[in-house]
Amino acid sequence: QAALEITARYCRSEMEQYGRCVAASPASWQRDCHRLRLSMSRCAAAHPIVQQIRRDCAEPFAAFEQCLKENQASVINCSDHVNAFLLCADRV
Repeated sequence: QAALEITARYCRSEMEQYGRCVAASPASWQRDCHRLRLSMSRCAAAHPIVQQIRRDCAEPFAAFEQCLKENQASVINCSDHVNAFLLCADRV
């Protein structure tokens, strides 16, 4: 939770832009929002606690991303993957 709050504090604009893009493009968000995702990732990568979460929670995050790829039109199907990642992040 703390790491997500830090990311939100320092990268709020990037996160909000990416979130709006994903919400506006349910069928093509991966292609349409790729640039915004990279921008958010670059911003978050600058913070040590986020770097640690990326190392420690790489597996659940990769599973979440794979779920998103497989469920582009129905991202709600990935809520279990999101929860697994958030539980991991909370432990960092």
